[in-house]
Amino acid sequence: MAVLNKIRQRSLFLILIIALALFAFVLADLFRNSDALTAKSQNVIATVNGKEITREAFLQKVEVAQRQAGPTATNTQVMNRVWEQEVRQAIMETQFEELGITVEKDQMRDLLRTSLATSPEFLNEAGIFDENKLNEYIANLKETSPAGFESWVNYEKQIAANALNQNYYNMVKAGLTGTLAEGELEHQLEGNKVDLKYVQVAYTTIPDSLVKVSKSDISDYINDNKKQFEVEASRDIRFVEFKEEASVEDENMIKEELNRYKKGQLVDANGRKNVITAFAEATDNEDYINSVAASDIKFNKSFLFKENLPEEFADDIFNLEEGQVYGPYKESGFFKISKVVAVKQIPDSAKVRHILIPFLGSRSATAEVTQTEEQAKSTADSLLAVLKTDRSKFPEFVTEYSTDQGSVSNEGRYDWHAYGSMVPEFNDFEFGGKVGDLGVVKTVFGFHIIEIEGLKDPKRAVQVGTIARKIEPSEATTDKVFRDASNFEIKAGEGDFEAVAKENKFTVRPVNGIKVLDESIPGVGNQRPIVRWAFEKDIEVGDIKRFNIPGGYVIAQVVAQNKAGLMSVDDATARVLPILRKEKKAEMIKDRISATSLEDIAAAEKTSVKTATGINMKNPTISGAGREPFIVGAAFGLNEGETSGLLEGEKGVYAVQVTKVTPAVKLENYQAAANRVEQQKTSIVNARLYNALKDAAEIEDNRAEAQIQ
Repeated sequence: MAVLNKIRQRSLFLILIIALALFAFVLADLFRNSDALTAKSQNVIATVNGKEITREAFLQKVEVAQRQAGPTATNTQVMNRVWEQEVRQAIMETQFEELGITVEKDQMRDLLRTSLATSPEFLNEAGIFDENKLNEYIANLKETSPAGFESWVNYEKQIAANALNQNYYNMVKAGLTGTLAEGELEHQLEGNKVDLKYVQVAYTTIPDSLVKVSKSDISDYINDNKKQFEVEASRDIRFVEFKEEASVEDENMIKEELNRYKKGQLVDANGRKNVITAFAEATDNEDYINSVAASDIKFNKSFLFKENLPEEFADDIFNLEEGQVYGPYKESGFFKISKVVAVKQIPDSAKVRHILIPFLGSRSATAEVTQTEEQAKSTADSLLAVLKTDRSKFPEFVTEYSTDQGSVSNEGRYDWHAYGSMVPEFNDFEFGGKVGDLGVVKTVFGFHIIEIEGLKDPKRAVQVGTIARKIEPSEATTDKVFRDASNFEIKAGEGDFEAVAKENKFTVRPVNGIKVLDESIPGVGNQRPIVRWAFEKDIEVGDIKRFNIPGGYVIAQVVAQNKAGLMSVDDATARVLPILRKEKKAEMIKDRISATSLEDIAAAEKTSVKTATGINMKNPTISGAGREPFIVGAAFGLNEGETSGLLEGEKGVYAVQVTKVTPAVKLENYQAAANRVEQQKTSIVNARLYNALKDAAEIEDNRAEAQIQ
């Protein structure tokens, strides 16, 4: 009993202990779930109609897409493209599942047969698709190449997805019909016509300065039309760019160096003269340009016509005598001095025929090529020996040996083409020889047996040697830019960003409305790191950071953090102000008009009564006024001879009078019009169906939280 009494006495204490233990258990579970939720949010980049798109699968597809897109596409562009594909696939799969649409085995076989009907590896001796060959191919892939088999599976999935999409779209189109009633309405919209007299008092008759639109007016409009003004979370920033650009002093130093080569004398730091040959007197121009002067643009042996020279300096360079030098001159980011190395007459076009013999490693080599370079050269020399004694065999050898598909069908012939059209070695042979020359030339494509069949219109061409220096900032200049950027970063962090920039005469550039997945910053291009920084959770308004960009630095500051929701009054003003201004002008015009007849209104407003004929509701356009759907609709509600009240249109306030009503001709059958309605409906399915499904879908976008950008 004593024990029981003690328990009773301490019952409240025990209850509290048990409650705390349970509470701790719940909290622990909550934290575990929180971690799980966080992990899930980082592993699932999207949920579309309940379907999850995982981070790993998404990034794998991005990697493949990036390889296919090449270096010109940015990572964010590729990600956005894959994102749209994945969302579309998830949305469409939801539709397929709800309708029970699938691709069965027999249909898949038919789809593959259609898709691969012309693939040689799957055709039998009669040129007919052989399913057994396809099965052998797939089985072999599965055993020998896991990666290849996976690609094949993805190929099948793509074919199936295309078929399902086509089936779905066809089903939707099949459900769209044009009824006879719709056909009759369509006919009436086109055929019912009215003639009008009207007065238009244009909104432009009231100056904008007389119309007062307050911020509260704009705010009310936004709240009344919330759907139109919903916006994502965004950031406003401002930045100052510090460019590492060559100064005037840097450019003068480059020109001074080129002038020393031009004059033929260099002076070292101690004032000693190191005499070198002047550029004009150099005999080995290639060595002089590439080695002695170490030009940033290497020597090019090609001859150039006047039209091939830089347009601004073409006359100055082309008219030089052999050995003369021009410059320094500034062109395409370089300072240059140019010398006419040689002059000769060159045909401007040639006609040749050739036989291409590829070898292993040459650019034109296919899987069937087995000859080494030595063997290919031997083959070409053997054919050349035969052709020198019997050129009639050229077409036969082209068919049997040449792999240049672009010319085989024309007996190996390239008809008249301009100088410089072919690779250098080929070009040098054809334009450096004479008609009838026959020889073997090696290029990156293989060995060519070339015969020159024609040359015409020889004219002056020059071989130009150029010593070029890229215009770049000196080390002293880049150091100064770094110091300026660093000093500005420090001072702007301590004071007012705008004021510090103005004091130092730096240009501040604002960028508003940056979205979390944007990558481009106007003025500095693709700068995803700046966007990511602006959206980091611990970044606050006023924070400043320096970013390295190609050719310089950006010092950026976060100016505003805009939450998702309705657009602010300031941001919406540009859109809303013209709308409200027009509404207020309409009220002002209606308030000042007391007349009721068209003539009196026209006289009071110092305008005229105009006429318009043959107006229909299918195309609600009034001659002399433009497209005015509301005004035309109101006119069709009037009887002949009846005058409307004051009506607010797109371009002004109107009063209209119907002078004639012409009803549409009645038809015995409206099937033709109904068919047109059906065609109009089905024609918009491809353009609008997916967007409608997307608008109705439940899409949870976690890309930012999943940290994939």
